[in-house]
Amino acid sequence: MTMNSAWEPPASISLDEVHKLNDEVSCKSGAAIAISEDIFRIHELAMDWDIGVVRYLPQDEMRIPRGPDGKKVGVFLLHGGVSDFKSVERIAKILPEKFGIPVATMTFPGRFYFHDANRDWPGDVENSDGSTRTPLWSRETKITPDQYSIVRDTSKRENYGTLVSLAAKEGTEFYYRMAAWPVAFEQALKEAARRQFPEAEYSIYIHGHSTGGPFAMMAAQRVPNIAGLLGWGSSPFGWMYPLVSGDDWNFPFNQLRLRTWRDTARYMYEGMKHQEIGLPMLIELTFERWESAKKRPNFKAEDFIHKNSTKALEGAACASAARLKLSHQETDVLVQRYLGYTKELSGHGVKPVPNFLSIHGVNDDTVTLKRCERSLPLFAKLNPPPRVWPVSLGAGIHSWGWANDKLPQGIVPTVAKLWHDAIMNGFFIR
Repeated sequence: MTMNSAWEPPASISLDEVHKLNDEVSCKSGAAIAISEDIFRIHELAMDWDIGVVRYLPQDEMRIPRGPDGKKVGVFLLHGGVSDFKSVERIAKILPEKFGIPVATMTFPGRFYFHDANRDWPGDVENSDGSTRTPLWSRETKITPDQYSIVRDTSKRENYGTLVSLAAKEGTEFYYRMAAWPVAFEQALKEAARRQFPEAEYSIYIHGHSTGGPFAMMAAQRVPNIAGLLGWGSSPFGWMYPLVSGDDWNFPFNQLRLRTWRDTARYMYEGMKHQEIGLPMLIELTFERWESAKKRPNFKAEDFIHKNSTKALEGAACASAARLKLSHQETDVLVQRYLGYTKELSGHGVKPVPNFLSIHGVNDDTVTLKRCERSLPLFAKLNPPPRVWPVSLGAGIHSWGWANDKLPQGIVPTVAKLWHDAIMNGFFIR
């Protein structure tokens, strides 16, 4: 194909332009797609981990485009901190339907619900009997209430409400899983990419929404055929988080954070604070939304990579090393491996960090455009530095699920077109 060497992404897109791009994509002829699952097991740190990937492919494989490097284009999606593959389902469908681009979405380890064909989690996150929802790291995993205590933290109440966490008790399976999941996550990314997009055939463009961002950054240097980073409300490397947010999240590795109706309230307020509605209506809408939202996993182990909790990472590595009876030297190697998950790889022969197209909704109060702009000098210090291009979108909040009457699929069509145009016009060629 011939790429447009003069093409550059826009720095900003007004609301009117969002509407035009939305209409352009919506009117574009679509094609049939095939949706299937790939569930596989990996064995890491002497534990079994089941990983769920959902594939969205054009039925006519002749439609798959080839990028400027001559390879087929594939997109790898990671969801955010609350959810699973369903939160990125709209963008996963529109890319093969409208642009012929095959997509693979990988659910974080522990969050894919294997026991229901719809993959919806049953019940509520917190139950009246004191039990709570816990991860499903393998089909057989059973984390019972005797393996944890409940911690309620009000230190960040102003922005988050009361934070509810489960503190895994030392010596339990819960404790050791909380110590070992980072290695399982790394290996799951590599295996999923290998299975879905073979290196000789595909170039991969990876997106991580919000919490998924640091894991997309991690994968980008560890998977050889990842050619670019696609952003929408995407956090950067973990080490950058406290520097761009001014927020400090240091807590033990064994604490699993539950996401409750409070988080739904936070995102509802973000999306509706500019509208003239009263508090009672906002509360009603929050709990109406929660009835649907609670079908997603709503727990989070990933904070200590997302937010650079290095003490927690070191503690997790040491706990895993003690369980495996590793030597002092082997323990040091494992600690360095864990600490490396929050930062870029460097040194001779190391793959550079790919270019990053970072798109932000105008009403995103979580991963804001300002945070992205504060990260630019940090990316510039990398050797070699990637090209990072912030785009301000005239619509949208943090969630992929936002929509209104004029934009029934929200910002999805616009972002899909921006991603497609950046790929096909060579933005990611270093």
